[in-house]
Amino acid sequence: MNVIVRLLVSTIAVLITDLLLRGVSLGDLDNVNGVLTAVLTAAVLALLNNLLRPLLIVLTLPITFLSLGLFLLVINAALVMLASKIVPGFTVDGWWWALGFSLVLSIVQGLLNALDRKPQPPQGH
Repeated sequence: MNVIVRLLVSTIAVLITDLLLRGVSLGDLDNVNGVLTAVLTAAVLALLNNLLRPLLIVLTLPITFLSLGLFLLVINAALVMLASKIVPGFTVDGWWWALGFSLVLSIVQGLLNALDRKPQPPQGH
């Protein structure tokens, strides 16, 4: 069940990011194809982030270390560009839009995940 909730949150984040950035398109969101493209985009990005991203981080560890972690932004943008090649209907107009998409998507996902968290009960001493 947790996987479905995470996919739903990611799909909503992808839809919101599509609305915020004009250089990224999921197609026509007025019909089912646009929403299915958003779900597929969220699923492909999740797979790429879980399977390919760790390998890329290990392979680029020296440059990531020298750039104080900023090279991770390049990896994220590259994965978005790869997802746009894999998912039909998901288009990104260029490298900078892919970078913007990854940044906005991370922020929106963080906000949506923060809304989902349950408050912790106070700890008594």
